[in-house]
Amino acid sequence: MSLISFFKDAGEKLFGKKVQEVQAAPAKADPAVLAEANREAGGAIENYINKLGLTVTALTVTFDGATGIAKVYGVAKDQETKEKVILAAGNVHSVAGVEDKMTVDLSQPPAQFYTVVKGDTLSKIAKEFYGNANEYPRIFEANKPMLAHPDKIYPGQNLRIPPKA
Repeated sequence: MSLISFFKDAGEKLFGKKVQEVQAAPAKADPAVLAEANREAGGAIENYINKLGLTVTALTVTFDGATGIAKVYGVAKDQETKEKVILAAGNVHSVAGVEDKMTVDLSQPPAQFYTVVKGDTLSKIAKEFYGNANEYPRIFEANKPMLAHPDKIYPGQNLRIPPKA
């Protein structure tokens, strides 16, 4: 159970106008409106995770707009699914961090997370982690369904880097 940091100004734009307005000035927001906006944002992240086909028993996502922290709860079938859920939640615009409150049915060695910087390609990242640029499909596959194409990565995005085989 840890906090994973993300680049708050990058990622999927899931939140409606109400959530964005409250996030712009959380101290000025009515507490009831703030609570409703946080529930709406948590629900939007949860729906996004489900839309990606990442199945987690009793998945619950909460969000605190004042801090930008999302918390994910539930039981994933394996380590890979757990890591993908964390990345999906964190690679949402306005999320600064994800607190991992999940467990897994099947324990496995964890992957590393890597934050994309300007000029990165999956080949360059594969060369850095595996010593071989041609291993980029491994990183691409490890980040599906969040990545639709190997060339569609952006600075600030976090990726899952599986352990060497």
